[in-house]
Amino acid sequence: MITVGIADDNAVVRAGIRGLLATTPDIQVVGEAGDGAAAVALARAKRPVVMLLDVRMPRQDGVTAAGEIAQLTNVLMLTYSEAPDVISAAVRAGAKGYLVHGHFGDTELIQAVRMVAGGIGTFSAQTLAALSNPAPSVAQLAERFGLSEREAEVMDLIAKGSANTDIARGLFISEKTVKNHINRIFAKLQANNRGHAISLWHAGS
Repeated sequence: MITVGIADDNAVVRAGIRGLLATTPDIQVVGEAGDGAAAVALARAKRPVVMLLDVRMPRQDGVTAAGEIAQLTNVLMLTYSEAPDVISAAVRAGAKGYLVHGHFGDTELIQAVRMVAGGIGTFSAQTLAALSNPAPSVAQLAERFGLSEREAEVMDLIAKGSANTDIARGLFISEKTVKNHINRIFAKLQANNRGHAISLWHAGS
């Protein structure tokens, strides 16, 4: 029996995946999580054979969580993010597979779970294309957009889905300082909002 944990901040997405996997005799969902920190806790408590992870989740993003979970079990990223830098980061963190919503069907997902459970990597065509054309480093993006080293660190965490409180905690700075960095980042990127800044950052990669 292949036990599976599902981590996604969208309850509807989790329910859909659970419903699909429930129709498969050799796969059993043993738990769900709505954020990255809860996903790590779930992996430690239940030790599923495969952990399905979204990228953008509160408290802790999926890529960061993957780094911890990959030491415990097999990680399959299941997300909407096609950004090359995110894909590369997930693979470096230890993910054995990466599928992008909208680019696979029910059969492909079930097959991917089985392959990852067996230690076989599985990646969508979009993911393989991104891996064959490595994304520039954070330092290179910083130079491209004229950001300081700290601003680039903040922007990279924003692009990975981290909230201001998580960024402050991770970089050991105050939330007010994070907001000041973000204001300067938006000005340099000529971004109207957080989503626009993320789009520009990914386009630069």
